[in-house]
Amino acid sequence: MSKPYQPNDILAQKAREENYRARSVYKLQELDQKYHLILPQMKVLDIGAAPGSWLQYASKKLGPTGQALGLDLQEIKPIAPNITTVVCDITNPREMEKALASLNWADVDLVLSDIAPSTTGVSELDHGQSIDLNRIIFTSAKKFLKPKGKLVMKVFDGSEFQNFIKELRKNFSKVSVTKVKASRERSRELYVICQQK
Repeated sequence: MSKPYQPNDILAQKAREENYRARSVYKLQELDQKYHLILPQMKVLDIGAAPGSWLQYASKKLGPTGQALGLDLQEIKPIAPNITTVVCDITNPREMEKALASLNWADVDLVLSDIAPSTTGVSELDHGQSIDLNRIIFTSAKKFLKPKGKLVMKVFDGSEFQNFIKELRKNFSKVSVTKVKASRERSRELYVICQQK
């Protein structure tokens, strides 16, 4: 779930001007430009999608032939005809499977997740919760991804980060780590891009 707009934030102002729901859209835009994530006709699953800025971006890139499904505990306001949203507890694999089944999706081309745990301000605690949450996401994503499909996750940096990357490399054919310019300067968030075998 993305944080609301903050005053005096250039990207937040830009997002408002361009009618995006959150500044986080520019993180996905940057990742997409670098890794060529979203193409027309794809099926995209966005986990922790509220308030919907990543879905807004995906909708434009997918065009009328592609589809995206956004999952979140919060209800997401309608976005476009090629976007479906479902209120769902992503920590429950059965709920995620039910959401995919509602669209008759057996698999997807791309899984996106900009989700973060509720932060405490204690960096190592927040990092640990981020790792735990992303472990749930990648375990589920592996079931849904097509061969050569991609998974993008936001992870807070910390003491267990490298061990987590090693775990991912045992499960995916390619794993890349990047920090996006659109992240706030003091942010410890990193993005991990994994490709299915």
